[in-house]
Amino acid sequence: MGEYAVIGLGRFGQAVAGSLYSLGHNVLGIDKDEHDVSIASGFTTKAVQCDATDEQSLKSLGLRNFDVVIVAIGDLQASILVTLILKEMGVREVVAKASNESHGKVLFKIGADRVVYPEREMGVRVAHNLSSINILDMIELSPEYSIVELTASKPFIGKSLQELDLRNKYQINVIAIRRGKEINLTPNRNDRIKEGDTVVMVGKNEKLRDLEAATS
Repeated sequence: MGEYAVIGLGRFGQAVAGSLYSLGHNVLGIDKDEHDVSIASGFTTKAVQCDATDEQSLKSLGLRNFDVVIVAIGDLQASILVTLILKEMGVREVVAKASNESHGKVLFKIGADRVVYPEREMGVRVAHNLSSINILDMIELSPEYSIVELTASKPFIGKSLQELDLRNKYQINVIAIRRGKEINLTPNRNDRIKEGDTVVMVGKNEKLRDLEAATS
C-alpha cells in the first residue's frame, strides 16, 4: 500500500486519485476549491482544501512522508510553482502534469521526476485502440517503451509463454495475464494462453508493433 498525494482535483486529478484509491492505496487529495474537495472526499482517504501555491500551507500537510506527489494543476504558473516548492521541501518523487512540451521542459528543469501529458497520452491510446483489432489499451512509458494490453489471438491460444518465446523473439516481457475477473501478476514460462485471455506486456514500441502485425 502506497502513500500518494494529488494536488489539483479537476478531471485529471480526480481520475488519478480515484484510480489509486481503488487500488488500495492511501490517497490525500488537495485543492483550493471547496466543491472539488467535497467531491473527492468520496474517493480519497482524505481530501483537504488548501492553496498549494502557499508554501507554508503546503508544508503543513507533511508531504515529505508520501511516496509520490502528483501535481495535477491545470494552470501553468501554479503547477510550476507548486512543483518547485515540493522539490525544495524534499518530496521524494514528484509527478507533474504538463499541457505541452514547453511546459514539460520547464517542469523537468525545476526538478520534476516525471512529467505526464494526459491529452497526448490519451490520444495515443485512442489511436491504437481504433487502428488495431487486438489492442485493448496502451500506456506510453516513454517515447521508446509502452505497456500494451492485447487480446489473445489465434497464434497465442493454447501456447505457453515458453513456446511463444516473446522475450527472445521480440524483447517483450509478459507482465500479467487476465482471465475473466482473475489476473495473474506473476506469469511463468509454463502458463498457457487460453481463448479470451488478455495478455499484458511491456517492450519497445517498434517491437510491440512487430508483434501486433505478426498476430493480427
